[in-house]
Amino acid sequence: SGCSSLISSQFSFIPTASTNPKAALKSKIVAEFRPQSLIDELLLYKRSEDQIELKEKQLSTMRVDVCSTETLKCLKGKA
Repeated sequence: SGCSSLISSQFSFIPTASTNPKAALKSKIVAEFRPQSLIDELLLYKRSEDQIELKEKQLSTMRVDVCSTETLKCLKGKA
């Protein structure tokens, strides 16, 4: 009996998910986390970034008179 009181005084109470709403929320978020949807979103983002980079490279290699509204209309039609 003296030993159990010594042990309990040496260890502080560690809140569990059931006693701590913040911990419960974190636990729920981790349990519901679906990495595949994150991966899919990141792939879409990367694909979009690649398209932007490609179009920028294509534009940089073209010699275009940006003052010509006709040229800009043609470019807009190709985009």
